[in-house]
Amino acid sequence: MANSSKRKNGQTIDKTVLILSGGALLVFVILALISKGMVTDSVNYLFNLSATYFGPIYQFLMLGTFFIALYLGYSKFGNIRLGKLDKPEMSNFKWISIIMCTLLAAGGVFWAAAEPLSHFLTVPPHFPGIEAGTSEAVAPALATSFIDWGFLAWAILGTLGTFVLMYAHYHRGAPLKPRALLYPIFGDKIMQKKSVFGAIVDVFSVLSVAAGTIGPIGFLGLQAGYGLSSLFGAPNNLTVQIIIIAVLVIAAGISAATGIHRGIQLMSSYNVILSIILVIVILVLGPAMFIFNSYLESFGLYVENFITMNTYRSDLSWLGGWTVFFFAWFLGYGPMMAMFVSRISRGRTIREIVTAVAVIAPVVTTFWFTIVGGTGISEEMKNPGAVSGPFNEGGQPAAMIAIAQQLPLGTIIGFLLLVTTIIFVLTTTDSMALTISMAITGHGDPSKWLRVFWAFLMGLVATVLISIGESSINALQSFIVVTAVPVSLLMLTTFWGAPRVCRTLFKEQNL
Repeated sequence: MANSSKRKNGQTIDKTVLILSGGALLVFVILALISKGMVTDSVNYLFNLSATYFGPIYQFLMLGTFFIALYLGYSKFGNIRLGKLDKPEMSNFKWISIIMCTLLAAGGVFWAAAEPLSHFLTVPPHFPGIEAGTSEAVAPALATSFIDWGFLAWAILGTLGTFVLMYAHYHRGAPLKPRALLYPIFGDKIMQKKSVFGAIVDVFSVLSVAAGTIGPIGFLGLQAGYGLSSLFGAPNNLTVQIIIIAVLVIAAGISAATGIHRGIQLMSSYNVILSIILVIVILVLGPAMFIFNSYLESFGLYVENFITMNTYRSDLSWLGGWTVFFFAWFLGYGPMMAMFVSRISRGRTIREIVTAVAVIAPVVTTFWFTIVGGTGISEEMKNPGAVSGPFNEGGQPAAMIAIAQQLPLGTIIGFLLLVTTIIFVLTTTDSMALTISMAITGHGDPSKWLRVFWAFLMGLVATVLISIGESSINALQSFIVVTAVPVSLLMLTTFWGAPRVCRTLFKEQNL
């Protein structure tokens, strides 16, 4: 390992991590091209093992992270300022905009439309005795979506891991890499180039977040293809889907090359503004009272059953398709998102980070799910089959367009929702290309060619996968649950590392 790096533009590039992580993705594609069935069967087998035996660990880890983060954020440790800056680098609006757009990504519109409707048409097992498709099924459907995309999902992406990484990087001078999550345990030893264990940690973290980003890119091709066909009569075929992904990847490469303070920040700010406009339009033209009433009731149900729904284990098959899958997905993003939040949060206090990431963002997300998904449920109740028909026929990509077309100005709203989805995925793609490059170099501003390389590699994998069938994207998303196994063990160390970091900084800052 001693010779496993090279210097480029003043930055050290870890060739071991670059070759193993990038090579593993290419091997996956080659194997899928040779034998799609073999890859699908293998991944599904590992998926079932992971969901069965590690599902409880995922759920425990998510709950623990949230409660420890709340304690650190709203105790005496909340005033600790991270990053060795007296004030934040960017405004609150820009900061929260980047967090929302990067972390929402695939859930921004795609799952906000599809998941509440799915739970409305097939009531989750947490709520036995409730008839699907009735008014009694509305709150359980939305509350179940909140479990998957609410407080726990956000906490794992930007709280405990962020505190540890910011301490290791900004306060102790360690490179900004996933292995720095182990800094409170191993100190400088884990950061050495010859550390085999450190390299393994970095490789699995890169693979997990790459797999989690490739899935939304592929689904975007499918959803945008369906949307353009439904709204404007464009052909919905593989060529159109590949062109969509190619345009997305080129834009992501350009944005990633410009860095956080230009492309990523600009797109995030504009997308938040566009999302706010869409919220207002849908509330004015859509079922506003139904949305507000459903949100209050559903959020209350979510809070009331918070522990029992997050620890539910009775139906393992259902869990593997929903909650455990999403928890594994977010866990896979955990180390890289902690790096990204660390990169944009210099000068912030622990209380500010916890409030923005683990409180404000989940509340906004659950309301967004109610606006999009709740509108679909309302229109389905008024006109049975209006949304469920296209949804059953076209699958999850059809949900968003079917919902929009039930409203006045449906074509315009559908197009704007499609644009929002594209920018969400675009922001995530360029942000993760940047963050993966940071993991490989350990530098907060990695070289442009490396960022562009990863944006194009993830786009290439997604393109190949949709060209050999949607089942391969499903296999890749199942692979996220498998890659989350080692990453979950890594994130588990933050239960001890984050409080230790807070105690150390509390003394150093004389608070």
